Amino acid sequence: MGACCVSGVRPPRSCSVPSVPAWGCPGRPTAHKTASRQQAWPEHKAVHKSAVSAGEAWLFCTKRGKARSDTMPGYAWTGPLRPARIGPTRQVPEHIQRPDYAVTGIATAEQESKQQRAVAIRSAEEAAGIRRACRVGREVLDAAAAVVRPGITTDEIDRVVHDAMVEAGAYPSPLNYYNFPKSVCTSVNEVICHGIPDQRELEDGDIVNVDVTAYIGGYHGDLNETFTAGKVDEAGRQLIKVTHDALMKAVEMCRPGVRYRDLGETISKHVQQAGMSVVKTYCGHGIGDLFHCAPNIPHYAHNKAVGVMKEGQVFTIEPMVNLGTWRDVLWPDGWTAATADGQRSAQFEHQLLITATGAEVLTARLPTSPPLWWEAEQ
Repeated sequence: MGACCVSGVRPPRSCSVPSVPAWGCPGRPTAHKTASRQQAWPEHKAVHKSAVSAGEAWLFCTKRGKARSDTMPGYAWTGPLRPARIGPTRQVPEHIQRPDYAVTGIATAEQESKQQRAVAIRSAEEAAGIRRACRVGREVLDAAAAVVRPGITTDEIDRVVHDAMVEAGAYPSPLNYYNFPKSVCTSVNEVICHGIPDQRELEDGDIVNVDVTAYIGGYHGDLNETFTAGKVDEAGRQLIKVTHDALMKAVEMCRPGVRYRDLGETISKHVQQAGMSVVKTYCGHGIGDLFHCAPNIPHYAHNKAVGVMKEGQVFTIEPMVNLGTWRDVLWPDGWTAATADGQRSAQFEHQLLITATGAEVLTARLPTSPPLWWEAEQ
């Protein structure tokens, strides 16, 4: 959940679904079937209501995570993907330190912080804490990448991420951030960002972005990558590679004195040369003891970002690149951003610390990280 809205922070295992009992063959019901239906339906409703009250039902997410529905909301979907039902909220053990919004759903400390206006300069102690969170985030993302394949649900990816976070003693930062209902964002095909893990199984040829953030020791570590499920066509593979390379070209620029706005020029040039477009609605952001803070890092050309990089600053760069238009739409769940034309989107993200001579990539890939598609072919 690295991406924030450019106008400010926008709070941007397989399972069978309970179903109504089959009532027999179509046609006019017999008196016996009618009586059975009259008896069974109230029982089904009672069980369903009990499950909903207990937070155990699989339902559609609505109202930015604050509500659930038993029916899929109507919407003019721009591509073939549809939301599926989401499972119950996963719990974090009480002994694990958590941010303020874990209980309330509102990031009060973030809203009230001076870091929304002034970019923090991190001390060596703070940098060490952030570095630790980023290492946990990297190891958890690698665990998620290892299970991506056709047939796995994004809810199962969420379970893997959640369990790995807990095992590491970390809180999954997306969970209940402005009521986001899951521990990771999984954005499939035409979904740009903030996709909610659900019971849909990945299909052969899908691409999926997995966006992980770990909160441990009072600091957040944020990163994401886009993976292939099975055999992906050449357009999808190139979309992923172009997005990755655009990020790395921007990372190479980072050092004291570089203007934040200049990153968008480099990213856009690389993306446009490939005939693709850069999303403008969401941007990179400052991060540390807060999930989102100053500075904003737009990824498109001719942006108006203010400020220059200074030693000790920590922020993310996370370009979202589309095969078609850069424009996006928001699904009825209030979180999922999708391409306006239904074409696919990819994203990569790193968290950086500006040093005296350049930048340290705090979320850098490890020798043990599962290979990306072009690495696997080398």
